[in-house]
Amino acid sequence: MNWRYGGPRLVALGSLLLFSGCGGPEEVTPPTMDQTISVTSPVLREGQPVPATYTCDGANLAPPLTWTGVPGDAAALALVVDDPDAPSGTFTHWVVLDIPPDVGSSDEGGVPRDGVQSKNSAGRAGYFGPCPPSGTHHYRFTVYALSEPTGLGGAAALGAALDAVQERAVAWGRLTTTYSRS
Repeated sequence: MNWRYGGPRLVALGSLLLFSGCGGPEEVTPPTMDQTISVTSPVLREGQPVPATYTCDGANLAPPLTWTGVPGDAAALALVVDDPDAPSGTFTHWVVLDIPPDVGSSDEGGVPRDGVQSKNSAGRAGYFGPCPPSGTHHYRFTVYALSEPTGLGGAAALGAALDAVQERAVAWGRLTTTYSRS
C-alpha cells in the first residue's frame, strides 16, 4: 500500500475527526436583545438529555420543534442546532435557512416547511444528531428571526450560512438539552 499521500490513514483520521464531534469555531452570536422567541418540543426538555432516537445512537431523526413569539416584522427564520462543548470548538449539527415567518414548527424527522438546509459541520446538508465523543455535551436548538431572507440555496457552505444568519438576526429563542453516550 502506498501511504505517501495519506491514503487510508488520512481517511481514517478524517473519519475520526468527523464523527468525534469536533468542529470549527463557527457559531452565531445571538442578538444582544433578550430572547423573545420561545422554542419547545414535545420530546425535549430544557436542560434534560435528548432521547436516543434523535442521536447517532438511535434513528438520528430531527426532533419535532415548536416556536412562538416571532416578531411581526420578521422576514424569515433560521434554525441552528449546535454543540458548544465539542473538543475543537462549536460543532453545528443542523442549519435550516429562510423558513417562512408564519411557520411555527417542524415535524419529527422533517425540515421546517419551505426551509433550506445548509451544510453542517459534518459537511452534509441535513440533521446530524448529538454524538459526543465523551462526557456530557449541551445541544442548543436556536430559532432566529431574520430581517430578510438569506437567499442562499440548498447545501450552502456552513460559514456562509452562519454569517448570513448573524448579519440578519433580529430576535432569537433557544432550547438547550444535553446528551452523553454510554
